[in-house]
Amino acid sequence: MRQLIECVPNFSEGCNMDVIKQITDEIESVEGVKLLNVDPGKATNRTVVTFVGTPEEVIDAAFLAIKKASELIDMSKHSGEHPRMGATDVCPLVPIANIEMDEVVKYAHKLGERVGKELGIPGYFYEYAASTEERRNLAVVRKGEYEALKAKLVDPQWQPDFGPAEFVKAKHTGATAISARDFLIAYNVNLNTTSTRRANAVAYDIREKGRIKRVGEVLSGDIVKDAYGNTLWTPGKLKHVKAIGWFIEEYGVTQVTMNITNITETPLHLAFDETAKAANARGIRATGSELVGLVPKSAMLEAGKYFLRKQNRSTGIHESELIKIAIKSMGLDELGPFIPEERIIEYMLESGTDKKLVDLSLTDFANETASESPAPGGGSISAYAGALGISLATMVANLSAHKRGWDERWEEFSDWADKGQILKDELLFLVDEDTNSFNKIMEAMRLPKGTDAEKKARKEAMDAATKYAILTPFRVMEASLKSMDIIQKMAEIGNPNSVTDAGVGALCARTAVIGAFLNVKINCKDFDDTAFVTDILAKGEALVEKAVAKEAEILKTTHEKI
Repeated sequence: MRQLIECVPNFSEGCNMDVIKQITDEIESVEGVKLLNVDPGKATNRTVVTFVGTPEEVIDAAFLAIKKASELIDMSKHSGEHPRMGATDVCPLVPIANIEMDEVVKYAHKLGERVGKELGIPGYFYEYAASTEERRNLAVVRKGEYEALKAKLVDPQWQPDFGPAEFVKAKHTGATAISARDFLIAYNVNLNTTSTRRANAVAYDIREKGRIKRVGEVLSGDIVKDAYGNTLWTPGKLKHVKAIGWFIEEYGVTQVTMNITNITETPLHLAFDETAKAANARGIRATGSELVGLVPKSAMLEAGKYFLRKQNRSTGIHESELIKIAIKSMGLDELGPFIPEERIIEYMLESGTDKKLVDLSLTDFANETASESPAPGGGSISAYAGALGISLATMVANLSAHKRGWDERWEEFSDWADKGQILKDELLFLVDEDTNSFNKIMEAMRLPKGTDAEKKARKEAMDAATKYAILTPFRVMEASLKSMDIIQKMAEIGNPNSVTDAGVGALCARTAVIGAFLNVKINCKDFDDTAFVTDILAKGEALVEKAVAKEAEILKTTHEKI
């Protein structure tokens, strides 16, 4: 499986779009890398760029971008609201798929070595790539920013991890911090005040570090120290959050700007809610928020579910609706449009890929099925029938969760709807996957067979593709039968006005099981592994029997309630 890492360099230029374009052109020149997002900020005079690709290609693209930035950005003339110390200020690498953090650390070190040797730019490793524990924290590494760099480079305690320990070239390029880190969300919450002091107070309330402890917990009180003379701190509410307050001239508002370094323990929605509570306690209102760069889809889905639960509403709805709820609840569109296709990583990776069957309109899907092309065929149609069946049951669950007089049961039905959405998504995936499995057989058949070695390789590819083409409709059978448990439950306990919807769902699910089994059987016909074929056909027969029996039970319940 292909390894993927994300790179999120921050460049100290947010106003000159020509400079930014020249830097991103270097990134896009590397094959195997996809530029996902470019997010310039005028007030911060900083641009956050996000791209994804295979590790070696990402390292090449990052190196070229750092090189171009060093040629175009003069740090001796730079100013901006955001802390910074270099033309390429930071360059973190983030594991995305099929790669462990230890490997990403090696790539970070490799990039730093190239930057130091070939470009003569000094820099430091931080987070997981840090050379010492002291250097793990970016705020510590960047302390004093560019203005303190000349003295820092000659300080024995702050010798750079890569590049020369001298200020001659660094006067223009500054220093670069390179890391391997977990996924980080840069996130700003907007406040209805123009006071940076008040915004900072809110930031201190919520950030993990908190604020300096003072006598009587008043801002003007004496600082409290321990027996060794160390200043004591009162921790804030949120772990893995670094935050400060600032005023954004461009929008005329203050923000609590934060980095969330562990979105599992401190998810996006919790950061917004706790900031809003802290602001409210100080007579300030959080009016919305702003994401800088991209966000994983899971973070938006969890946010949508969180806010629906607060309303005692079912969370078993389509992901597009969950994302819409998240956007509106956190005011992510207050300062500008929030377009999911341009801000969510998974959607960005999908853009430009081949059109899926499930993305076609109903009319186009039917026309494609009716065409002279052999795919989509019975397997894909069976999977879609199964998807429709569980969708009807999920609809009944959602209607039941919202039924007047059943308010105390919303969570019960929401749980059923969540389970239904999972099966629906699996069956929709199998609509295309069944067609893909057929295409794999066609690809194997086209392999050369001139030599004995080629014949052997072709036979192995044919066997692997055929086995996959058997197992794919079998997965449709399993998922569709599993969906009948939910359909039956909705016929029994769901909104009685929707019992016929559950009945139709059972008909669809039964059709999906039997239809998919036809595909299993025909694909087994010419497969040489007789033990496998005997086993899978026996299992398939058992699934069909269960589906037919389950359908009869559900229809009996349906007719009794009509």
